[in-house]
Amino acid sequence: MPIQVLTKPLARAALLALPLLLLGACSSTPAKDEGNYSTISSNQFIDANYKAADSLMHQLSGKLMADKPLIMATIVNIDALEQTTTLGRLVSEQLSTRLAQGGLSMLEMKLRNSVYLKRGQGELMLTREIGEVATAHNAQAIVVGSYAETSDMVFINIKVIQPNTNFVLAGQDYVLAKEAIVRSMLQRN
Repeated sequence: MPIQVLTKPLARAALLALPLLLLGACSSTPAKDEGNYSTISSNQFIDANYKAADSLMHQLSGKLMADKPLIMATIVNIDALEQTTTLGRLVSEQLSTRLAQGGLSMLEMKLRNSVYLKRGQGELMLTREIGEVATAHNAQAIVVGSYAETSDMVFINIKVIQPNTNFVLAGQDYVLAKEAIVRSMLQRN
C-alpha cells in the first residue's frame, strides 16, 4: 500500500504541473531562423554568378594560353558606365574567384600600383583603357560586364574580350531576382 500512496501524490502533482508546462510552451516565441552556411551558400546570387563563370570557362576551352593571365574589370551600371555598386563589385569578385577555381590565371588588380582605382568604385575599365592595361600586365583577355536593374530584376551581361582585337571570346547573360539581398547591394555608396 505505501507504493499507492506515493504514486497518487506524484500523479496529482504531474496533472497540476501539466497545464503550467503547456502554458509556458505557448507563451514562448519561436526561435528566429538564422542563416547558416548551407542556407546562405545556396543563395541564388552566388549560384548564378558561379554558373555564369562556369559557362565562360566552357566557352573559353582551347581559346586561351596557359601562361598568360586574365584581368577582371568591375561590373558597371549600364546606364552610367563609370559607376558601380556593391553588387557590381561583388559580382566581379565572385566571377574572378570562380574562374581561378577553374584553373584560369586571374590577375588581382587591387594589388597593382599602376592601375587607377576610382574611390568606392573598384577596377573600372573603359574600352580606351583596356588595351593599355592588358599590355602593361601581359594579359591575354579581360572580363568585362554591365548590369541593368528593373523594379524586380537585375540583368547582367559578362564578356571575355581579347584586348588587342576587341573580339569577344565568350559571353554570358543572366538575371537575378531583386530580392532583399540584391536590393541592398544596389544602394549607391
